[in-house]
Amino acid sequence: MTSCPAMSEPFAIPEDALSEKFLAATGPGGQNVNKVATACQLRVDVFRLGLSPLAYEKLKEIAGSRMTSGGELIITARRFRTQEANREDARARLAEMIAQAHVVQAKRRATKPSRASKARRVDAKKSRSAVKQARGKVRLD
Repeated sequence: MTSCPAMSEPFAIPEDALSEKFLAATGPGGQNVNKVATACQLRVDVFRLGLSPLAYEKLKEIAGSRMTSGGELIITARRFRTQEANREDARARLAEMIAQAHVVQAKRRATKPSRASKARRVDAKKSRSAVKQARGKVRLD
C-alpha cells in the first residue's frame, strides 16, 4: 500500500487498484532508450480507491484527460532513466493528486459593508461630485 504524504492523515492506496506497465521511453539516453523499457505507465482504478463523492469529483477535475471514461486514471512517468525511479515518480504524482482532491475549499461567507463604510463612501462621492460641479463650462459673455 502507498500512503499519501501531503495529507494530515495518510490515504492508503490499495495495491489491487494499481497496475503498472513499463514502456520504451523517448528522449535522450542513446542505446539505453532503444533497449530498455524505463517509462512507467501507472493505471489506477479510481472506483477501488474508495474516495468520497466530493473527492472523486475533484480528482476527475484535477486529472482532466488522464482519466478515462471507465474511471481509470493513467499516469505516465518518463522523467528518469531507471524503471524504479519512474515507478516512484508515478506513485508520488498519484499520491499528490489524491491529496489535492481531499483539500476542501473554505466556503465564502457573504458580508455586508458596515454603516460607517457606507457613510464614508457616500461622503467621498459627494466631495468628488462637488469638485466636478465646480469645474463647469467656461462661458464667453
